[in-house]
This record gives sequence, C-alpha cells and structure tokens, in this order.
Amino acid sequence: MTVHATSQRTTRVEAAAADAQEVLGARKASRIATFDNGALYVRAGAGRQFLAWLIDFTVYLFGVGVGIVAVALVDRSMPLSDDVLAVVVLSLFVVVPLVYGLCFGNGRALGGVLTGTQLVRIKDGSRVGLRASWVMLIRTLLMPVLVVGALADAFTGGGTSGFASELRICIDPTATRRLHEAGIR
Repeated sequence: MTVHATSQRTTRVEAAAADAQEVLGARKASRIATFDNGALYVRAGAGRQFLAWLIDFTVYLFGVGVGIVAVALVDRSMPLSDDVLAVVVLSLFVVVPLVYGLCFGNGRALGGVLTGTQLVRIKDGSRVGLRASWVMLIRTLLMPVLVVGALADAFTGGGTSGFASELRICIDPTATRRLHEAGIR
C-alpha cells in the first residue's frame, strides 16, 4: 500500500490552532493569528469587538452630553455669543474622545474592560501608548463614517476600498495568555 504525500503543508498558525483546541476550544483556536513579529495571539470575536466599540461610543456620547450641559450652565451664568457657543459645542465632539483616550493607553478603555478585549499594535502586540487619544477619536468619531462609506461601497458594487492600513488589532488577552501558558507560542 502506497501513501501519497499531501501537497499542502500545515502552517504554523494551523498547527497552533490544532494544538490549542484542547486549551481554548475550537472557536477561540480558530481565531489564532500572528503579529508581524511572529508571536501568536487570539483575535477577539467580532461580537465582542462591536460591543466594546458600542460601549466606548456610548461613553463618548455621554461625555459630549455632559459637556453640552456644562456649556449651557456657563452660558446661563455668563452669556456667550452664538459664535463662541457654536465653536465650544462643536469642539466637544473632538475633545471628548481625545480626553477619553487618555484612559486608553493600555488598549483597554471601558468597552475593552467590560468585554475582555484589548487593542494592541499589530507589529508586536505592544500597548497603544501615547497615540491612544487619536485611536479613540477614530473609534468614536470616524468609525461610523467609515462603516457608512464601506456599506455604500458594497451596495454600489465598489467592493471594499482598502484605504485603511491595519496598525492595531483587537485581541482576547485572556485567551492569548492561556495560549502562551500552554506553551504554544
């Protein structure tokens, strides 16, 4: 009896996923990927990523609402011109996510903490760091615009535009830690 060699070789990620099924389960093992430096990690599920964004967006809207109430109270005690009032209120939409992003340096704002996800750099899995404020601005203010644009492209037959490069990835830090503790690196 002759056994023919298979033409497909098992990749490192596929081998890790097969080994990790006992530790993580099939669903999480299927989300194993590698950072640019070759280290393995477990991507967060799409539902948890969306929920993290939704929580962060809700905090953003709450922050803008609090800012508008504060501006209204100031305007009540010391009337502001319409131009100043408009500039201050519009600036809240940019300032609030920048301030909220200061809490986001380790990649875990309130949405990440509540959903068990973490945003890290794709190159090596390191913290988002000082640019976290800009990341939060993009997540809260520009993400809805990007989603609408992507949907419009898809429905008009344009496909995906591919205009954004992936610099950060949302991981499942608990599953990633369990993966590494099992010796699967």
